[in-house]
Amino acid sequence: MAPLFLPHPRLDELIRLLLAQGFAVIGPRVREGMIAYGEIAAAAELPWGWHDAQGPGFYRLTRSDAPRCFAWANGPQAIKPFLFAPQETLWRAEKKDGCLVFTPVTPAPRPLAFLGVRACDLAAATIQDRVFLGQAVVDPYYAARSEELFVISVNCTHPAATCFCASTGDGPQATAGFDISLTELDDGFLAEVGTQAGRDLLAALHLAPATAAQQAEAAQALAHAAQVQTRALPGRNLAAALFSRLEHPRWDWVAQRCLACGNCTQVCPTCFCHAEEDRPALDGSGTVHERRWDSCFSAGHAWLHGFQVRPEIRHRYRQWLLHKLAGWHEQFGRSGCVGCGRCIAACPVGIDLTEEVAALLAEADHGG
Repeated sequence: MAPLFLPHPRLDELIRLLLAQGFAVIGPRVREGMIAYGEIAAAAELPWGWHDAQGPGFYRLTRSDAPRCFAWANGPQAIKPFLFAPQETLWRAEKKDGCLVFTPVTPAPRPLAFLGVRACDLAAATIQDRVFLGQAVVDPYYAARSEELFVISVNCTHPAATCFCASTGDGPQATAGFDISLTELDDGFLAEVGTQAGRDLLAALHLAPATAAQQAEAAQALAHAAQVQTRALPGRNLAAALFSRLEHPRWDWVAQRCLACGNCTQVCPTCFCHAEEDRPALDGSGTVHERRWDSCFSAGHAWLHGFQVRPEIRHRYRQWLLHKLAGWHEQFGRSGCVGCGRCIAACPVGIDLTEEVAALLAEADHGG
């Protein structure tokens, strides 16, 4: 199906169609000084005219009269929290008639339609699917939230200075995982179909085909978005090179700056570590068993049977980077990094993953 053209004024029709089909539409909004996903009911709620500036430990929004609503790079929030809840109850236990009764708590989410998902986050969602759905035991909580989704991606034409998705092969153009893919121009969107559901939705809008000039403009914008990325990883599979540098002095150097705050893991769209704990009622009537996001930078994450596996920050940073860029190849057949750059902007001291990898690989041999 040839690309269609969706004028900006008709974006509301697309949103109304999704709402009429029973979806809660989740799109980007300006909130508390950042662009983050939330429920929207109209195109006017999108971040029209907003731009971002990002760097190591830096994120700011600015506004102009530009006629676009996606002229920015991803903010701190991915779509991960909508599928893998930051905190949720797994089951309850209550005293009843002299017995202890256990009750599972299964989420009953509404169907979600994501509007504006970037290519890096689609790649991250595919990795999360492998973690929660592709194992011998399927996670019922993630599965319930993933059961009925409609995804409209927006190709990234305004990468931040922290982006490096071109080097990981995950952007700036979405190639899979969407129902409809949009590329924004000044007066509307080039719309491409990914699934039959996407085809049906666009057919209901009776859009005109995109012109050759519009297609050329979109292709040029995407090529430019890849070319202007100044950060990069030096390869797609760094497992052997990184595992051979377990005792590299760079781990000590980065540990002098790292605060072990865990910001990088909280904003990462692929991190999946979590902890479980019981919260008993004060009156002893029962308890709830909860799951919440955890971080390999926390002391509790590496506490095993009475001793600390990773007692120093250098051990925790090494664990995070090596698992993300090396261990994942064995687990999931690819790196755990999609090049979104969130960890760079969210780090309060500006530690740059690409800079650390370059430093680790710069010298010939630091075998450990």
